[in-house]
Amino acid sequence: MSTAAPFVIVARAYVLLALRSVLALAAAWAAGLVWFTATVPDLVDDPTTHTDAIVVLTGGRERMGTGVTLLALGRADKLFISGVHKGVDVGEILHLTHTNRPDLVALITLGHSADDTIGNAVETAAWVAGERVHSVRLVTAAYHMRRSLLEFHQAIPDVTIIPHPVFPDSVKSHEWWRWPGTATLFATEYSKYLAATLRHWVFPKVVVAS
Repeated sequence: MSTAAPFVIVARAYVLLALRSVLALAAAWAAGLVWFTATVPDLVDDPTTHTDAIVVLTGGRERMGTGVTLLALGRADKLFISGVHKGVDVGEILHLTHTNRPDLVALITLGHSADDTIGNAVETAAWVAGERVHSVRLVTAAYHMRRSLLEFHQAIPDVTIIPHPVFPDSVKSHEWWRWPGTATLFATEYSKYLAATLRHWVFPKVVVAS
């Protein structure tokens, strides 16, 4: 036997081990994705409880429209919309949501500094502290809710959060695997959720709010 043969055997063993590990991780990720999509909320569990404030994370007209409607219905005393583009004011928000309620203007605050979910949590935490808010109704897309709750519970651990998911027509939750756009969206959001979970697991005592 050649003196190189043992090294070749060992190298092949490491390659096979690495391949099996990759396949195992891929299988675990796929199984987790199935769990994630199966547990995306398909309704609002608590649509009526009054909270101190409503918090909307921008990302679709449905979210802002829902937040404004909830405020108009008296589900909270004030509304904070996080991640609004600079230059957009409350009047434009009411126009975009087809809301003719000038009386709501004084109850709505816009946050312009957030550009991702962590930023939403940081921005909201600062606003909550200034407003002495102890409970919020969190409005975002159903597929985005799990990661949003993870970040918000970290940023405002002493505030009660009631999730209020919205369901954009463009997201085909039923048989999502048949819709490439929705499948990609779910896979991306699940991967982001895993990354956020890992970050909080590695740094469990780090609170993103200042």
